[in-house]
Amino acid sequence: MKLIISFFLSLFLLFTSCKNLKDAQVDVLVIGGGASGVTAGIQSSRMGMNVLIVEETPWLGGMLTSGGVSAVDGNYKLPGGLWGEFKQALTNYYGGVDSLKTGWVSNVLFEPSVGNKILNEMVTREHTLTVWKETTVESVKKEGKNWLVTVKTENDTKLVAAKMLVDATELGDISKLCGVKYDIGMESRTDTQESIAPEKKNNIVQDLTYVAILKDYGKDVTISRPEGYDSTQFSCACASHICIKPKEPSRLWSQSDMLTYGKLPNNKYMINWPIEGNDYYLNLIEMTSSERMAALKYAKSYTMCFLYFMQKELGLNTLGLADDEYPTVDRLPFIPYYRESRRIHGEVRFTLNHITKPYSQPEKLYRTCIAVGDYPVDHHHTRYHGYDELPNLYFYPIPSFGLPLGTLIPKEVDDLVVAEKSISVSNLANGTTRLQPVVLQIGQAAGALAALAVKEHKKVRDISVRKVQNVILDAGGYLLPYLDVEIGSPLFKPYQRIGSTGILKGIGKNVEWANQTWLRADTLLLTSELDGLKDVYPSAVYDRNKETITLQEALNLIQQIAKDEKISFSGELVSLARKAYADYGMKGFDLNKEIKRGEMAVLIDRLLDPFNKKEVDLRGNYK
Repeated sequence: MKLIISFFLSLFLLFTSCKNLKDAQVDVLVIGGGASGVTAGIQSSRMGMNVLIVEETPWLGGMLTSGGVSAVDGNYKLPGGLWGEFKQALTNYYGGVDSLKTGWVSNVLFEPSVGNKILNEMVTREHTLTVWKETTVESVKKEGKNWLVTVKTENDTKLVAAKMLVDATELGDISKLCGVKYDIGMESRTDTQESIAPEKKNNIVQDLTYVAILKDYGKDVTISRPEGYDSTQFSCACASHICIKPKEPSRLWSQSDMLTYGKLPNNKYMINWPIEGNDYYLNLIEMTSSERMAALKYAKSYTMCFLYFMQKELGLNTLGLADDEYPTVDRLPFIPYYRESRRIHGEVRFTLNHITKPYSQPEKLYRTCIAVGDYPVDHHHTRYHGYDELPNLYFYPIPSFGLPLGTLIPKEVDDLVVAEKSISVSNLANGTTRLQPVVLQIGQAAGALAALAVKEHKKVRDISVRKVQNVILDAGGYLLPYLDVEIGSPLFKPYQRIGSTGILKGIGKNVEWANQTWLRADTLLLTSELDGLKDVYPSAVYDRNKETITLQEALNLIQQIAKDEKISFSGELVSLARKAYADYGMKGFDLNKEIKRGEMAVLIDRLLDPFNKKEVDLRGNYK
């Protein structure tokens, strides 16, 4: 008996000691404190989750801060969710939105250290969110229902147990450790059906950049000539006496334009110059950590060579690396600007075709969107030897777009959500989904999806698309990039919801750098535009011979649908419609007038509620 008691006591002590080995047990573990990692952590925390973010560097923000790309690309008129909160905090810090327009490449420019400060303040306000900085992941494994992740801090090795992982790393390293399948480089035209994709796939990725943040010291601060310096590599970075044969004659800017491209507040300059500047070709995605560090020394050296070129050849000798930005020995950012990473095989793959012609694709992904973007497809390849043979991807024109939820969900691996630039998109689509405002929104959606999966004890792919979208809407985010009304308008949510059903479809167009999509809420509704209604309510009957319909005819149609769908109203239909007009600030309630698209959207949303009552799957099919 004593032996039996001793045996079970030993087992108990062993079990207890094993449990105590876990230094943290959390609902959601976000690996990577970059642009998407921060927003994923904040969103999950706001939904009541116990969240831990682990980040390799001492800063938060990834490419926005640690990578020095503090000139935000796009979404200036689409300030949704946490991206909008971040932009507003920058506006408050610098004293107004115009104070952020210091350079011509962006309408939102800021000092990286200020971005880091703001993100740390945002994180600190979330009481169930913890951050471990200067922490690297050593191993990831699944044990039962939990992920067990071994991490190495500055002074210790720790074990973290988590119900849900979010891969917010710069290069998708966690997805690889978890066994997710992925692509690197360009797919073939046959794979994606994208007309401008190459005929054969390759492993070519975009150039990366070690950004330099400079400031004017008012005196000569020319650095020593870097080893391997070759002025001809940069001779046509701008128009000058030494530029004889530019690589891109159509993009030969003046020296002033080159410098003010990324001008930051407080007399600083972001040097992330794509035209024979400090872009550098290096595919280090599959390298080990030590191999990456060794390879990145060449990228750093390249940026120092470009700085020396600017100082020596262009006479900008009072500009030097800022001494009040990065606490690094070389004053360069903690990480390079990675434009491309692994791209997972997700539940859906988002391609250029879904962006340019969203309504004619086999998958109706526009019904499942959780983030928006409006920047052109922007690929950097000029430092790749042989780039002339690649597709011409210089600002390929697109309309603004919505990004579907299924891109964040890997196939075959459970309890994992993927964020940052490793989502399931084509190489071409990555040229616009990789940009900062989109990635911030991707992180927020990833955090919402992870939190819902934990709360409902479900697999990520089984979470309701509409539930995730409602979280995004409630957080002030966009599902589709409609410019008809601002977020604060009472009409914002009805337009977003009805657009996401496909009952009324938006119109997108390319407008230089700022692409647009409109629901056309203030235009008359044409009966020919009601085909989307039949997709949701096949029994809907209306007179196709009439060009427009009146408010009374619209209500008759809604009444007929409600009867077929067994939807009961809480009062007389005309009175309910009149109240909807009043609640949403719509003027001119007249049963005999022709109805506008926006009015129809509000009435369908209020009276039939198809967004919440008609669930869709990850491909946008109605269940």
